[in-house]
Amino acid sequence: MTQNEWFFKRGELAQGDWQSVVDGERDGWQHTGLRVAELTGAERLELAAGDVERIIIPLAGGPFQVEWSDADDQGQTQRLDGRPGVFDGPTDVFYLGAGGSAVLSGTGRVAVAEAPTTQRFPACYIAKEDVPVELRGTGRASRQVHNFGTPAALEASKFIVCEVITPAENWSSFPAHKHDELVPGTEMPLEEIYYFETAVTKGAEELAPENADPFALFATYPSQAGDIHINAIVRTGDVALVPYGYHGPAAAAPGYDLYYLNVMAGPAEERKWIVTDDPAHGWIRETWEGQELDSRLPYGDE
Repeated sequence: MTQNEWFFKRGELAQGDWQSVVDGERDGWQHTGLRVAELTGAERLELAAGDVERIIIPLAGGPFQVEWSDADDQGQTQRLDGRPGVFDGPTDVFYLGAGGSAVLSGTGRVAVAEAPTTQRFPACYIAKEDVPVELRGTGRASRQVHNFGTPAALEASKFIVCEVITPAENWSSFPAHKHDELVPGTEMPLEEIYYFETAVTKGAEELAPENADPFALFATYPSQAGDIHINAIVRTGDVALVPYGYHGPAAAAPGYDLYYLNVMAGPAEERKWIVTDDPAHGWIRETWEGQELDSRLPYGDE
């Protein structure tokens, strides 16, 4: 396996008006998809009807308009208010079930998480105040998770979608873990997409020079399911694919905050996120007991 074969810098996955596209056309990839675009107000991006479910997620800017239809509703329009940026707390999102089509317009950056399926679920709007916000971990493993596309928050067929904010100097996706085999009650097989963004950490914007270069680190390594090696510096717009193997950490550099959007789905009928820690590192969870959550969290739209 070539080093970083499953890692893509911004622009390397561009197709047409989309800055990044991940779909089943990629060899070895079949259960998840992602589209990211920067809209200037003039574009109208089409999401064609097909056997695929989607969540439309404003990343920065807005408002956005989603003109959509499915078998039950024709000619509907959903407004998404959006947010200033991914480090400003949760956003409103829109779920469009398999068989539905849509046209996106507006001003700002938007992502579309996808998973192929023939099972139909009704369209659903989730307001930002209804997005479950989880503060996970403690100490330097503290991070903030927006669980708008998890089984507890959304009725869907296949995918599990969430986003994570990791403040500067903190680690997430750690201990390194995997979900590439079916072990009932212990592990579920799930492909995973990471879409990254980075920024000067909250409160330090006036200190950073114009040429500041926000970055973070991300790694994967082999499991019994396959050989994979990512050791990458990540920046805004980069994408990592995890078909199998251990993944983590995602480490935010001092001075720079890290965001990633996760899209997961797999072949199993059951829609669950169950993982296995790398046995060399799982013990670290026990050291978190008694530590306090990072006081910088939660991040919101101050």
